[in-house]
Order: sequence, then structure tokens, then C-alpha cells
Amino acid sequence: MRNTTAFIVLAGGVTLLACRDSGRRAPIEDHPSVVPDSPAAEAPAGPHAMATMLDSAGNELGMLTLAQSGESITVFGKLTGLPPGEHGIHVHTVGLCDAPKFESAGDHWNPTKRQHGKDSPQGPHQGDLPNITVAQDRSVMVQATTAGGALQGENALLDSDGAAVVIHAKRDDYKTQPSGNSGDRIACGVVNGG
Repeated sequence: MRNTTAFIVLAGGVTLLACRDSGRRAPIEDHPSVVPDSPAAEAPAGPHAMATMLDSAGNELGMLTLAQSGESITVFGKLTGLPPGEHGIHVHTVGLCDAPKFESAGDHWNPTKRQHGKDSPQGPHQGDLPNITVAQDRSVMVQATTAGGALQGENALLDSDGAAVVIHAKRDDYKTQPSGNSGDRIACGVVNGG
């Protein structure tokens, strides 16, 4: 099987571009537009958005798609250039990724005021995602689903200050507050409408 990165536009020749240099967000499309580079991953129908992931030096790592999937959000795509090993990944409340520490992305997305982690009795945050494992070639196929929430509507992810996806230096232990003892923020991507 060839390992290529391909984005297939399914809807009327619409080309998707991540708005990397401007703070503007395009409207969210109400149809699938991107098929991820993995036979196991499928693009859910419905609203979606994109996040171009950058490391702390500003290097582009790849693009993640966030797609409405029932009452949750599926995050998927291929990333390259991350350190090998297990890493926490979370959806954050602010659409800013100021390097090198990415603290501008704010806290985890948590409109229901829960605690962090699936193993916490009062958890998880809606922005909590399962850990990703980066291979020795520094690549990873991401496919994860939030614990709830929506891109649009009540308690929407894409509110007036936007959102971001953040990857951490260490694995998330799924219980320590506020972010699973997952260490520094090493990559970040502003979520933009598709």
C-alpha cells in the first residue's frame, strides 16, 4: 500500500485551505470534503473544520480535520515531525497558537465544567482525547473522538474566540488535574472552518 497524503474534494470542486496567517475563520461546510489518508478512517458527514499543526519552531506537521460525528467531534489526519512515543492531545478553548509554549490556546475545552480525564470520577473534559503514539519515523495517524460536544450550536467549540488542538510532550495519564500530567505543549493548530 502506498503511503501518500491525499486530500480528495468531494463537494463541487471546493478547495480547502487552512487559514494559517490570518485570524479569520471561514464558515463551516455542512458536507464531507476530505477523506483522510487511512483506510480505517472515514470522514463523517456533517460540519467540519481544519487545524494546521505547527511545532514550537513554526514547522508545519500536517493537518487535522475536526468533523461533527453525532454528539461528539472526530479528529483525524496524518502528522509528521513529532518526537516518537506517546503524547497527550487535547482540544483547547482559544484559537491562538503563540509559539513556543502555546499557552495562548487556553485551557481544555470544557463547557460542561467536568474534571480532566476519562479515569476521573468527575471527568472527562469535552476536549480530552485519547493519547497518540508517534512511530520511530516521527509520523502518526490521528483518529480520536471527543467525549461530547459540537462544532456549532449550543456550547459549540467554534465560539467567538475559536479553538485549537494541542499536542503535549508526554502521555496523558487520564486523571491528573488539569491536563493529565502530559507536560509541555509541543505542537498547536488553530481550528478554522472548512
